[in-house]
Amino acid sequence: MDPVSPASPYAVLIGSVQPNSPAPYGPPSDLAELIELAHAGLDAFMKGDSAHMRKLFSRGDDVTLANPFGPPVRGRTEVVETMERAASHYRDGAAFGFDRVSEYETDDLAYIVEVERYRSKIGGTNDVTSFALRVTTIFRREDDGWKIIHRHADPITSTRQAESILEH
Repeated sequence: MDPVSPASPYAVLIGSVQPNSPAPYGPPSDLAELIELAHAGLDAFMKGDSAHMRKLFSRGDDVTLANPFGPPVRGRTEVVETMERAASHYRDGAAFGFDRVSEYETDDLAYIVEVERYRSKIGGTNDVTSFALRVTTIFRREDDGWKIIHRHADPITSTRQAESILEH
């Protein structure tokens, strides 16, 4: 599923929103909708805009985020600050693929494991580069619908030598 394709109802919504403007949608009513909104929000993230993703994360003190740019953080304030900092590393980009590896859902908790595919200018580079992230996202049903309570993303998408985990 590529929610930012022209066939997606969210492509128009996300494409028409200016950076840091309120998202044009309310809380997702089901998990599939939240996942689709998150995929569209990640497209905006590759343009430096974290506003859409922030709206999809829980406001609970137990929310966590682990991204490729630093250590894991816990709590709404730290997660928002980390998301904003991470989004600032990307510009002129797009999400172009989400390969589902696994998923599971109960009445109140769910997770997905995906390989996410992107193109973006990263950091101080002037060239658009393609890259992939291995991502685990955990969701919880809250009073106002499904929310992301944990996201872990890293660039490990292929087999590596055992010594690759050693710090240099």
